[in-house]
Amino acid sequence: MSIERSNNELAEMLAEDSGFFIRGSKLLEEGHTGFQSFEVWDTARFGKLFRLDGFLMLTERDEFLYHENIVHVAGLAHEGPKTALVIGGGDGGTAEELLKYPTMQRVVMVELDGKVIDIARDHFQSVHRGTLDDKRLELRVQDGLKYVREDALKAGEKFDIICLDLTDPVGPSVELYTEQYFKECKALLSDTGALTLHLGPALFQPERVNELFKRLTSVFTNVTPYAVYIPFYGSLWSMAVASDALKPATLTEADVDSRIATRKLEHMQYLNGATYRAVQALPGFMKKILGLS
Repeated sequence: MSIERSNNELAEMLAEDSGFFIRGSKLLEEGHTGFQSFEVWDTARFGKLFRLDGFLMLTERDEFLYHENIVHVAGLAHEGPKTALVIGGGDGGTAEELLKYPTMQRVVMVELDGKVIDIARDHFQSVHRGTLDDKRLELRVQDGLKYVREDALKAGEKFDIICLDLTDPVGPSVELYTEQYFKECKALLSDTGALTLHLGPALFQPERVNELFKRLTSVFTNVTPYAVYIPFYGSLWSMAVASDALKPATLTEADVDSRIATRKLEHMQYLNGATYRAVQALPGFMKKILGLS
């Protein structure tokens, strides 16, 4: 099949020699936030699409694959999360999933770039579903590193779930993926709390995924790796739940379906009892990359 070239090809490199592209239909907005360049596109296949510094961040139509998995693998294993911290996540998608829990009383979202939140309000209502105005959500426009190290730790904050909803570990984000930062996040967790984050595409960046997994296992007793294919990211995407208490693998399919029903978690488009178990069923190549076989 031949590919007709156009000026609206939005490319994403997964490695030095490979990647994929999405064709934009119309550029809706672009500019610079003071921190990073941004673009909002309309696309035929994915609806509205968001890019930062040329990296694909979000689309309307498949965001649930990322947001449901980064939140609910940990959330459903917890007996009833009441407090949560999101580092990054300015589009509001992760906060929206967290606030589905009837037990949730407070979610703190720390986003470095306030313009990202403005863009979400203007273009991605279908992602945050009004969550950005929820009274239980506390928005902080500041550095997530500084918030954890200087504000939350000093204040003695405790959270049941911490989600690192970050860009890839390059540039300013590198410090947020270090063993030291994982230790600092752990200090903010309640006794039954968990840290969740994405590790990246194991097929294309095996060294990165392996290194992040090793850092997590050096800090936490239980680290549950899992993976889901995300079309917008062009690959099978690795994630992890890290905790000293929670073990998502102990939940049966029936347990998960029961908890989703009992907690009345709405608009779930991917996770159910069967898929919850399936994302944790690692293929052989991933076990090898993670050093589990």
